[in-house]
Amino acid sequence: MARPYVCTAMAALLLLGVAAVSTSKGLKGKEHQRASRIPSQFSQEERVTMKETLKAFPTVFRTSFIQHEVVGEYSHLFTIQGSDPRLLPYMLVSHIDVVPAPDQGWEVPPFSGLERDGFIYGRGTLDNKNAAMAILQALELLLIRNYIPRRSFYIALGHDEEVSGAGGAQKISALLQARGVQLTFIVDEGGFILDDLIPSIKKPFAMVSVSEKGALNLMLQVNMTPGHSAAPPKETSIGILAAAVSRLEQTPMPNMFGSGPLAMTLQQLASEFPFPTNIVMNNLWLFGPFVSRSLERSPLTNAVVRTTTAVTVFHAGVKDNVIPPVAQATVNFRIHPAQTCQEVLKLAKNIVADDRVQFHVLDAFDPLPVSPSDDQALGYQLIRQTLQSVFPEVNIIVPGICIGITDSRYYSNLTTGIYRFNPIYLQPQDLHSFHGINEKISVQGYETQVKFMFEFLQNADADQKPVPHLHEL
Repeated sequence: MARPYVCTAMAALLLLGVAAVSTSKGLKGKEHQRASRIPSQFSQEERVTMKETLKAFPTVFRTSFIQHEVVGEYSHLFTIQGSDPRLLPYMLVSHIDVVPAPDQGWEVPPFSGLERDGFIYGRGTLDNKNAAMAILQALELLLIRNYIPRRSFYIALGHDEEVSGAGGAQKISALLQARGVQLTFIVDEGGFILDDLIPSIKKPFAMVSVSEKGALNLMLQVNMTPGHSAAPPKETSIGILAAAVSRLEQTPMPNMFGSGPLAMTLQQLASEFPFPTNIVMNNLWLFGPFVSRSLERSPLTNAVVRTTTAVTVFHAGVKDNVIPPVAQATVNFRIHPAQTCQEVLKLAKNIVADDRVQFHVLDAFDPLPVSPSDDQALGYQLIRQTLQSVFPEVNIIVPGICIGITDSRYYSNLTTGIYRFNPIYLQPQDLHSFHGINEKISVQGYETQVKFMFEFLQNADADQKPVPHLHEL
C-alpha cells in the first residue's frame, strides 16, 4: 500500500479525537476539565464529522453486500455478507474513543496524527484507533481487488469503551442478540507481540488473551456525629475509614497461580528461558509455590496471579476545624478469572472486619470464561496462522489473561470464543504511552497491522481448518 494513503487515513481518524474523547465520570477538578476540552454533549456538526470521517474508505461504503449502521448515535456496526451461508460468522471489535490527552509534554499536538521520524503520533495510535483503521483499510484494499468473502462477518466499532461501553458495545450486542446472531469467534484488543518485556526471554512472542479480568467498584462509607475539632472523639470517620482502607491494601487477595491460563502460558514458554529457569518452568508441579511468590514482586505480573486492590477515590472533610460526619472511599478490584464478584466482596468484608464501615457496590461484573485455545478453536488458530505468515520471526504463540477491561465482555452471549490480540510489537518503553504522553505507532508497524488484517480476513474463509490466503497485498 502507498505510505501517504496509510498516514492520511490514520490522521483522519485521529482528528476525530476532538469530538470522540471519552470523558471519565470519575475525573473532576479544573485539571481534568482542561484535559478533556470538550462538552459531554456533541453538536450535530460534530456528529456528522465523526460519521463522515470513516468514509475515507469509499469502497467499503458503496459495496452492495456491506451494510453500515450507526448504533447508539456514535458507534458503528458493519455487516459483511459472505457468499456461503453455511459458515458461521465472526466479528472484529475495536473502539474509536480515547482518553483525554492534555497538550503538555507531547512532542506534537495529540490529535494531529503527524508523522515524525517514521512514527505516527496521536492519542489512539495504540489504544485503539489503530485497530479500527487497520480493519477498515484492509477490507477496503481487498474490495478494490474484487474480493468477496465466503464467511460473513461483522465489524463493531464502539464509541465509549474507555468509560463503560454501555452506550456502544452493549447496544450493538443487544441488537445482534435480538436478530438471533451467533458467532464462531470474536477478535478484540488486549494482546500483543511482546518484545523484551520478560528480560530472560530473548525472542519476541505473541500473547493472545483468552480471558479478561472482571471488576468490582466498592464504596466504603463511615458515618459519625459531626463536632468541633477542639474536642475530638477518640476516632473520627476519616480515621476509621483510613484504617479499613489500609487493611485492604496490606492484605492482598489470594494468589490464584495455577488457576486459569497462566500456568499453561509459562509451560509453553519454558524452553525459552535460560538454565536453570527452564527447569523450574518445566516442573511447576514442584516449583509452583516458588514461581507464584516470584510473580508477586512486580505490579504487572502480580496483576496476573491475583485479584488486585486499588484505592482510587477518597472523600472526607469540609473544614479544618470540623469533625466530618461522613468519609467515603472507592476501591477498585480487578477480579481474577478464578474468582467472582461475590467472593471478592465477602473477602473484602472479612479483611476490614469493622461493622462501622458500610459497603456499597457501585458496579460489578464477573470475569469472562476462558476461551478455548486448542487445535479446534477456529479463532485462535486463525490468529496463529496469520501470525506465522505475517510475522515469521515470531514462532511462539501463547494464551494469556487480559488485565484490562474491553468491550468484548458485552459479547459473551454471542460466542464462547473471544480472543484479544493487537498484531503489533510491544516493548517496555511503549507501556508508558498507553493513556500517557507521546502515544505513537511506527508507520511500518501500522502497515504490518493492515497486512495482518488483510490476510486474516481471507484466512477466515476456511471451512474449519485454516488454509493459505489467496490475495497478495
